[in-house]
Amino acid sequence: MNDMSANAGAGAVIIGWIITGIGMLSLAFTFQNLTNKRPDLQAGVYSYAEAGFGKYMGFNSAWGYWLSVWLGNISYATLLMSALTYFFPIFGDGHNWISFIVGSIFLWICHFLILRGIQSASFINTVITITKLIPLFLFIVIMIVAFRLNIFTSDFWLMGDKPFNFGDVLAQVKSTMLVTVWVFSGIEGAVIFSGYAKKRKDIGRATVLGIVIVSLIYMLVTLLSFGVMKQAQLSNLHQPAMAYLLQSVVGKWGAIIVNLGLIVSVIGAWLSFTMFASEVPYAAAKSGSFPKLFAKSNKNGAPVNSLIFTNILVEIFMISFLISSEVYHFFYSISSAAVLVPYAFSAFYQLKYSYLDHQGHDRNKNIFLGIVASIYSCWLLYAAGMSYILLATIMFAAAIPVYYYLQKIDNKEKFVFNKLERLIAILLFILAIISIICLLNGLIKI
Repeated sequence: MNDMSANAGAGAVIIGWIITGIGMLSLAFTFQNLTNKRPDLQAGVYSYAEAGFGKYMGFNSAWGYWLSVWLGNISYATLLMSALTYFFPIFGDGHNWISFIVGSIFLWICHFLILRGIQSASFINTVITITKLIPLFLFIVIMIVAFRLNIFTSDFWLMGDKPFNFGDVLAQVKSTMLVTVWVFSGIEGAVIFSGYAKKRKDIGRATVLGIVIVSLIYMLVTLLSFGVMKQAQLSNLHQPAMAYLLQSVVGKWGAIIVNLGLIVSVIGAWLSFTMFASEVPYAAAKSGSFPKLFAKSNKNGAPVNSLIFTNILVEIFMISFLISSEVYHFFYSISSAAVLVPYAFSAFYQLKYSYLDHQGHDRNKNIFLGIVASIYSCWLLYAAGMSYILLATIMFAAAIPVYYYLQKIDNKEKFVFNKLERLIAILLFILAIISIICLLNGLIKI
């Protein structure tokens, strides 16, 4: 909430949600369409990129999604500790040793739940999802009652005494984009687990339904807030902002309910993202797009090696952000930017596949869908800004040796890259070096 209001007024937030709603729905329908058209592709987020643009692009798509999800788990650790601080001040700002120890316990609880089988973890997550909706709906109802139109319309475009300026509004809208992307991260989860689905049509329906529900809930949460508290006040609320906003309206009991709901919500999101983070390299490894060691599963069908390796990385980076909150922001920035890669490749493949599908009765409709999804994906890359894109190249460049090992050792390929792929790899390496230099010189600030 305060992330969206930090640099944007109510008008820009409305525009941001409209763009996000159209864009995310186009991506949801993209996942639905490709799931039905290409049932042979069992791990959509990465397999669409590989099917449309080759092995290296498929690998980068899987790598980008994997990065985004497990780095995102670090942000969930901090958010969970922030919510617990309301009840137990010993957690501080979520960056002390107590927070690290408790966060580690939650991490490995998720780990062992998933080792018992994806279905068991999914059932627990369903119960958590239902539970967390109660505080959200309570918040929305109270915000509707407390809503004041004069507060909502005051400095609607965040211009102060200055005349309306479209460039300023565009900058405000851009500032909301990565926040909305983060809100929707995970909507493609049904596609990730498509191999477990009994009916392929259920995958697309679940994705679209998830987008619609999440859009409505978060649009109401953010926009109603602008009618209860002015932008300057919203942007200065402590995390979790919903709790402190509700406290300002109904008193401390409101903050208690929201914080309890947030704790349940974050635990559920953490469990889901841990499943996503382990499933992507597992599915990719089974088709030869990730190193073979990730393809091992236990007797319950859980991706054991992928899960262990992923959670060890999360544990290591949880230690690193104890040094400074800047480290946390650094990896959060990369996480937000990295997920744009698999989204973009899915949209591009929707356009390419539909254009080449001359026998399809719905070809024109699907081409239009691919165009909208592709434009939205490009807009997200533009809205992310050069700093975020440069930061992401560091982690994509780090994947080059992994891909080389995969092709040479696991797949026994004579040639690792074709000419275009070699050019892309060299460009990624150069941009990563530039990014590191800019970070060290303070030219990129996070």
